[in-house]
Parts: sequence; structure tokens; C-alpha cells
Amino acid sequence: MSRAVDLWLDLRSPYSFLAKDPAYALEKQLGVTLRLRPFALNLAGVVNLNDPAALANAMRKVKYLYADARRFAGPRGITLLGPKKIFDQKLVHLAWLYAEKSGRGRVLIDLAYPRFFKRELDYEDRSAIEALLKESGVDPAGFAAFVAGEGPGELAAHQAEGEKQGVFAVPTFVVDGELFWGQDRIDFVRAKLSA
Repeated sequence: MSRAVDLWLDLRSPYSFLAKDPAYALEKQLGVTLRLRPFALNLAGVVNLNDPAALANAMRKVKYLYADARRFAGPRGITLLGPKKIFDQKLVHLAWLYAEKSGRGRVLIDLAYPRFFKRELDYEDRSAIEALLKESGVDPAGFAAFVAGEGPGELAAHQAEGEKQGVFAVPTFVVDGELFWGQDRIDFVRAKLSA
């Protein structure tokens, strides 16, 4: 039986985007079972959006983080444009969970990330997300019912599980209960799995 690795991602995180393909390679190289899990980072819970000084400081950090992420992305040919606003990722995370029910979660993730970071996909646009589901090979007919019904509970359960595992940021790999935060920690994850 292969070992399992949870990889907690936020579909609006550039570092999560950068972690995805190396994690897929790790899965193939070492034969581990990689479980991609949604974990929402909410800026409103970290920064007082009504405090101009706090918001300005947060925006300086975000600009730096995007510049830093581009240092990793450039050599890989990945485009990372900063979003024009702070997007709510809930709808696209629900689409991910919905696609996962058909075994198409990774397909959706693989389509969503590059488009979002090229500013070609609005994560809050229901019709765009339904089109993304369809392109992922998932019939979107039941998506509205999932969003209005059990979907938010399933998403909340993932968030709670991530917090229980100790996840505080993304991307975070969890191997045998040990956390490795950051897309550049893949070598530590590999070492842990190979030990």
C-alpha cells in the first residue's frame, strides 16, 4: 500500500500553483498517493481591511510575494499575473470538490490555475466556473444543487481537517503528520518519503 501525502492548496495562491506539478512528479517518482485538498486563506481574517495602513502594508507584502513567485515561475515558463482584486475562492473550490466526485478534480485544477493567473478566468463568475466544469469533463447540471446543498459543508470539513492537521498556509504538504509549508519544500518532502 502506497504512502499518502496530503497537499493543501488554494486555487488563488501562486505558490500553490507552483507546487502542483512538482507534487505530481513526486507522486510518479515515488509511487505515493497524492491527495489534493482545498484550504482557503482568507485575507480578511489576517488583515483589517478597514485600516488603510494595515491594508497598504498587506498590499506591499502581496506585491513582493508575486515578485518572488515569478522568480520561481519564470524558468518554468509559467505566467503569474497578480489579480486585479481579492477574489473569493469558494465557488471554484466547490467546483473542484464537485469535479472530484467524477474523478476530474485534477483536470479542473490543471485548467483553472494557468487561466486564473493569466487573468482569463474569474473565480466568482458562475457561468465561467460551470464552463470550466464542462471543459473538465463534468456535467455541470447538478452543480447549483451542490453549491446550495452539501457542497459548503464538504468544503468546511476539508478546511477543518486542514486546521486539525496544523495547516496555516498553502501550499502545505503533510507526510505522516509532519508539515512542509511552501512549494520549495519538495526536496524535504522527498527526503521524508525516501527515509
